[in-house]
Amino acid sequence: MSKRGRGVGIRLGVKTTGCSGLAYTLEYVDKYEPEIGLVNFAQPDFVVLVDEKALPYLNGLVVNWVRNGLNEGFEFSNPNERDKCGCGESFRV
Repeated sequence: MSKRGRGVGIRLGVKTTGCSGLAYTLEYVDKYEPEIGLVNFAQPDFVVLVDEKALPYLNGLVVNWVRNGLNEGFEFSNPNERDKCGCGESFRV
């Protein structure tokens, strides 16, 4: 977010897509205003918002920023995953 120059946090969720059924979604949050259906997992320097409907899929999820050679991105470790598609874009619970 510091490179982006604005924002107060991220919004984490899931959407129906891919060959396994679900995919993670991440969006920047530029302004936080409490709203019904969102859970705020406040961190020291930013907020992490999660849709209540996504909580059963994301319970216990650990998200890390990973650099591997020239590639970098978010890595999702979800204890609820039963299966992932071959390309790694979607998962099933």
